[in-house]
Order: sequence, then structure tokens, then C-alpha cells
Amino acid sequence: MALNVINTVLCIVIVILGCLTYKKDRKMPPLFIGIAFGIFGISHIFTIIGLEGSLLNFLIAIRAIAYLLVVFALFVMVKEK
Repeated sequence: MALNVINTVLCIVIVILGCLTYKKDRKMPPLFIGIAFGIFGISHIFTIIGLEGSLLNFLIAIRAIAYLLVVFALFVMVKEK
């Protein structure tokens, strides 16, 4: 449980930093990464409140989407260079 709380707090920090970076530079990848970590944070919250078992397939799907969003953001960053 403590690990999920730490992960949730770190996800919140990354969401905030992603939004602030987007606001400053108006580049989409930091925003995408922030959104992805927001999704990870949601999955951690569901685990903390004990819904992981009943929502297992949903959590797998949203975590996969979050990973793909990070991959997409990094791909966009590579293409910008």
C-alpha cells in the first residue's frame, strides 16, 4: 500500500510538471507525458482503495494506454529534433 501511495504522489508531481512545461513552451510531449502519468495515478488510486481485483482488466487497459501515450510523446520529441 505504501508503494502505491508513493507512486500516486510522484504521478501527481509529474502531472503538474508536465502541465507547467506545456504552459511555458506550448509543446505537446510534456503534456502527453503528464496525462499518461495522470492515468497511472488513477490506476494507483484504484489499487489503494481496493478495487484492483474487480477492475483488473480495466486497469491493464488504461496502463497500456498510458504507456503508449508516453511512447508517442517520446516519438514526437525524436521527430522534432
